[in-house]
Parts: sequence; structure tokens; C-alpha cells
Amino acid sequence: MSGGLELIRERMCAFLKERGVNALTAWPEGERRAEAEPVVLVSLRRCQAGPSGFQDYLGERFNRDSGQWEELYGRKVKLTFGLDLYAAAQTGEGAVQRTFDALAAALQDGAPEGLTLTEFSCGETVYDDRERLLRRPAQAECTACLCAVTEPGGAFLDFEIRGGIRQ
Repeated sequence: MSGGLELIRERMCAFLKERGVNALTAWPEGERRAEAEPVVLVSLRRCQAGPSGFQDYLGERFNRDSGQWEELYGRKVKLTFGLDLYAAAQTGEGAVQRTFDALAAALQDGAPEGLTLTEFSCGETVYDDRERLLRRPAQAECTACLCAVTEPGGAFLDFEIRGGIRQ
């Protein structure tokens, strides 16, 4: 899989970083480091797939490289990203608010390629006793199409995320 869901958290994190938001993926491979500035932790909270056509058939396309027609199949995917903000208590709620404002501004222009932002929400800033940090829960809901291509014999070649139709 080259463009499926396996890297979707990283794509959202990179999108936010490109727009000036201090973002990290939740559950990194290595040990999580302490951040001096407020940070947005990107997680995938929910993934819900549903049909997008008859038996998930989307049509055909001509592959110029192989010189053959390929059948396209896909499902509409609804993704809920956790975009929780964390900050050291001494930075204060003002710093959390400024980080949230930067996050909201970054998402105002859309979402990573292939995703359509449908909803963005947040909760109140609270002190997390377990983490000993200020925490503001936030999330973004996006839609996309997860498409698969088959070769002439019917075997699936690969999956990738494609943008959905704006409603």
C-alpha cells in the first residue's frame, strides 16, 4: 500500500507543520520528548468506510504506462483525527489558545491532499493530572475515497486515498 491509511496520521501532521503548527504524531516510534511550547498531537480516532458505488465499482481508466485499461474500486471513508493540544502548565492557557488559533487557521484552508474537511471542533482547556499538562481536546472530521486498482486478471494492485466530491 503506497497511499492508503497506513500513513494518514503522518500526512495530517506534515500538513499542519507546513502551516506553522507545532504538531507531532501520537504514539511515536521512539520516546516522546517534553515540548517547551504547546504541541498538537495527531491521532486517528475513528475510521468508518462505506460504499461509494455499485459493488464499490467506480469505473475504468487507461494506464498509459502499461497500455491497458484498469478497473477502479473504492469506498468512501470518514476519518476522525484527534488534534489534542498539550502544554506545560507554566505556559498558561493563553499559549494553548494561541496554538488552537494557529490550528484553526491551518485547517481553514482545507486538509491534506485527498481529504475534505467536513467538521472541526474542540473542548475546554483542562489540567490533566496524569500527564501533568494543560490539555484541550480537539478533532477534525474528513472524508476521502479509498480507491483500489485492479489489473486485467482482477487482482488488486494498490490502494490510495483520493479526494471526495465536495457537497
